[in-house]
Amino acid sequence: MFDNLSNKLDRAFKTLKGQGSITEINVAQTIKEVRRALVDADVNYKVAKTVTDKIKDEAMGRDVLIAVSPGQLMVKIVHEELTQLMGGEKQDIVLKGDPAVILIAGLQGSGKTTFTGKLANFLKKQNRSVLIAACDVYRPAAIDQVKVLAEQVGVEVYSETDNKNPVQIAQNAIEFAKRNNKKVVIIDTAGRLAVDEAMMREIADIKNAIKPTETLFVVDSMTGQDAVNTAKTFNERINFDGVVLTKLDGDSRGGAALSIRAVVEKPIKFISTGEKMEALDLFYPDRMAQRILGMGDVISLVERAQQSFDEEEARRINQKIRKNQFNFDDFLSQLEQIKKMGDIKDLVSMIPGIGKAMKDVEIDENAFKPIEAIIKSMTKEERANPDMISGSRRNRIAKGSGTTIQQVNNLMKQFNDMRKMMKNMNKMTGKGGALSKMKSFGR
Repeated sequence: MFDNLSNKLDRAFKTLKGQGSITEINVAQTIKEVRRALVDADVNYKVAKTVTDKIKDEAMGRDVLIAVSPGQLMVKIVHEELTQLMGGEKQDIVLKGDPAVILIAGLQGSGKTTFTGKLANFLKKQNRSVLIAACDVYRPAAIDQVKVLAEQVGVEVYSETDNKNPVQIAQNAIEFAKRNNKKVVIIDTAGRLAVDEAMMREIADIKNAIKPTETLFVVDSMTGQDAVNTAKTFNERINFDGVVLTKLDGDSRGGAALSIRAVVEKPIKFISTGEKMEALDLFYPDRMAQRILGMGDVISLVERAQQSFDEEEARRINQKIRKNQFNFDDFLSQLEQIKKMGDIKDLVSMIPGIGKAMKDVEIDENAFKPIEAIIKSMTKEERANPDMISGSRRNRIAKGSGTTIQQVNNLMKQFNDMRKMMKNMNKMTGKGGALSKMKSFGR
């Protein structure tokens, strides 16, 4: 999402590259470029001016160490100020009460219902018993959408087909949760195409009736400054506790993420990318600042991997690798877990240096599909024993998967190369391996 901003900030820092010291002249030029980059990214002008003034004051007040160039120091200062601009520290959602009640608000099309499903999945992984209350009684098929998402993540939905009063439905859902030992209730409410009085009155009535422990405002990050203006209107009426930025994988300029915290003075608590139920992250201002500056975000990448990969499955795969028994069933299992981690381009952007290097490279989200089709066209025996796949079998697999024989051959070669590498690693690290012998040398 921040590609354009990242590129323009990178160009701004080049003003200081090769400079021996920070001076008023070279800082002024850099600050001018930074401010222009922020405004072009749809950051509120007053916010952009305030933050760049702070950056200038910080830059002129710092001494440049011999080991640190002026450009590097400026990057550090901009990182610090962007972090503060977006809130400074991560803010957790409040889950007090029995049950804890989370009210979801926002315009239609902002991604409220999808976020509701993602949040239910997020909380379920924390071993919390979750209930979703379907309180959008206006949009056609809204309740069906909630039920589909809830089924995907394995949580229960409370809905009332004949009741058109969202306040009563929300209250009844909470009573249902108490009777059925549900610890968290997520209230999915109706949105409108634009802010109107009826909508505001309804969401305010729901909040007053159920007194939620947490009210989250969901905003489409692709709407730029409109997102900030809508957030101000909602906050004035319902005084929400935090913001959720959705569609961060879209082609937006990113200004909402940088402006919304400063304008409404409420923390961003979650960021959402893509449609997958696992594609939800807590918002860390320092990590987002790192990504904007092209520094990657390894911590978030590792955390997402930990959430997506099953520990028991990882141990099982590790044992098979050690015994040189890794097969296509195991390979397919690993592909499925990688896909759960979210948008591939988003994952790549978290790797320091790689995201910037691949900014112009198109990453096909469907790249895994031919591989999956080939593996699923194999028989059970072939997947378990890849060595038995002969030329005639490869022809059959190609026809069955809708791919070419060349694609099948390429996959077989890559898979065999990977198995050889695993085998060599086992030789190096096993009990009788070279690394093992080196560790015991001299004991």
